[in-house]
Amino acid sequence: MSYYFSKILDTSFEEAIDKVTNELKEEGFGILTEIDVKETFKKKLDVDFRKYRILGACNPQMAHKAISTESKIGTMLPCNVIVQETQGGKTEVSAVDPVASMTAIDNRELGGIAGEVREKLKTVIERLS
Repeated sequence: MSYYFSKILDTSFEEAIDKVTNELKEEGFGILTEIDVKETFKKKLDVDFRKYRILGACNPQMAHKAISTESKIGTMLPCNVIVQETQGGKTEVSAVDPVASMTAIDNRELGGIAGEVREKLKTVIERLS
């Protein structure tokens, strides 16, 4: 079982970030955190790295359901989406599969919630072009 969904886009890095942010919004997600890995590696390690950004996406309704069902599930939130530069000038967008990450938790109700979030994230990735 894969732990992510992914799609290669023939767009610029910044355009891909805009597209995925808009698609996430359509599915009820907002971006809580944004980590610029390239900038962080340069600043902290003096290492050059490709454009790579981690977006911490959260759907408040789904998060509320999940935390109400399993109080420690916050350790696995928010749902991370990455946007990264690939060779050939393309951009890859990937999202975590919450069902894969929830397999360690023995809670049937939580599994159903993870399935709902999975479908929303899959829809986001599928709609990107």
